[in-house]
Amino acid sequence: MAIKLRDDFDARMLRVEAKRSKNGAQARLLALAAIYEGTTRARAAEIGGVVIPPFLTGHICRI
Repeated sequence: MAIKLRDDFDARMLRVEAKRSKNGAQARLLALAAIYEGTTRARAAEIGGVVIPPFLTGHICRI
């Protein structure tokens, strides 16, 4: 299910706020900025530090 992005924010504004941030919110703001720029959800999760289990991505890990 897609969630509508807010119209009062954009990628540039979020990157400025991320630069000011000195805590864990920085990664989340950068991930949101990437989403505003049109990146994939998987890439935004990587930027935000979220680990997606392989069974959710459809990739099979071989050891």
